Amino acid sequence: MSPIVVLETADIILTALNARYIHSAFGLRYLYANLGELQAVTSLDEFTIHHRPLDIVEKLLNKQPKIVAFSVYIWNVNEVMQSVSLLKQISPQLVIVLGGPEVSHIPDQPDVVDLADYVVMGAGEISFRLLCEQILQGRKPLNKIIQGDVVGLDKLTLPYDLYNQEDIENRIIYVEASRGCPFKCEFCLSSLDKTSKPFELAAFLKEMDYLHQRGARNFKFIDRTFNLKVATSVTILEFFLERMSDDLYLHFEVIPDNLPDKLKQVLIRFPAESLQFEIGVQTFDPEIQALISRRQDNKKTCENLRWLRTHTGAHIHADLIFGLPQDTLENFAKSFDLLVSLKPQEIQMGILKRLRGAPINRHNDKYQLRYNPLPPYNILSTRDIDFLTLQRVGRFARYWDMIANSG
Repeated sequence: MSPIVVLETADIILTALNARYIHSAFGLRYLYANLGELQAVTSLDEFTIHHRPLDIVEKLLNKQPKIVAFSVYIWNVNEVMQSVSLLKQISPQLVIVLGGPEVSHIPDQPDVVDLADYVVMGAGEISFRLLCEQILQGRKPLNKIIQGDVVGLDKLTLPYDLYNQEDIENRIIYVEASRGCPFKCEFCLSSLDKTSKPFELAAFLKEMDYLHQRGARNFKFIDRTFNLKVATSVTILEFFLERMSDDLYLHFEVIPDNLPDKLKQVLIRFPAESLQFEIGVQTFDPEIQALISRRQDNKKTCENLRWLRTHTGAHIHADLIFGLPQDTLENFAKSFDLLVSLKPQEIQMGILKRLRGAPINRHNDKYQLRYNPLPPYNILSTRDIDFLTLQRVGRFARYWDMIANSG
């Protein structure tokens, strides 16, 4: 499979509204990779949320499509809504297909769903292709909601060949060695997964080798739990160590309390600033952890963060969440002060957001969780935190990011 050919006209357009140019639409590349013969009539067009909807629509309609598909997230739902509204106003016969986490949880769905012809919920690699085949053959399904078919990862065509030279030179290269998460943290949509499933390791590393040979040096792993299976983590890290250069940069999301000696022995061999670890701490309060079904050994978390800062040159990006049920400003301050003492290079103080389908929504009534009705659905007040306090902490989080996180 070769990089995507830019088509002047296309029956199907996969449309991405990325947050920034440096980002690439990984999910849509998976859809394209698994379209089979439909690739010949499919275009993948990437924009950012900063493009004017009128300009996006003009470029899409210029290709005379029959189907336009959007991937919808919490951070682009407004822009997708504007673009879809215009498309339906100008070309009402055009078939609009939506997918992505923001539209995958019935009945909790945004208004843009009302304008769409079809919604593919969940994994779309197989279901989207079948839907497009039916539409183009004049056999449109009667049901608007299409439940995505989950197939074995070994049945999927991997999308890495679809990164073109512009992507490799200018964008983050997203990759995944596994899908899913075994943990049940209620604020996260990954808690709906049954487990974590790995891709076949030899096949994955072959793709990584080819990307590296083509010049890719900025790899961001989107695995929710990269260090869940340590043997696999070590193999992947060893693979990149063998190809280490001054410009190679690897980004992983890791579990904070799982750092056995076998993994440590590999990490200390990486040069400074060649690794970034995104470490979700969220809270050090054991009662809140239990309330939101988060399993975390706080002692090991602290020990591991200290070890990483002392013995490696990895860049540590640690996360906390303000606004969790039962939390207070004073209690959150304890988690914040403890995390500051562990000296990660960055601390991101996220304000709790209402993700559609997330289990934490079961606490809304008891803890009076009141969210912004508009994206990004940030928490406005809780039983224990008033609106003005949340506003203050939100400003503090922005200042911390601009000043403390930037060194």
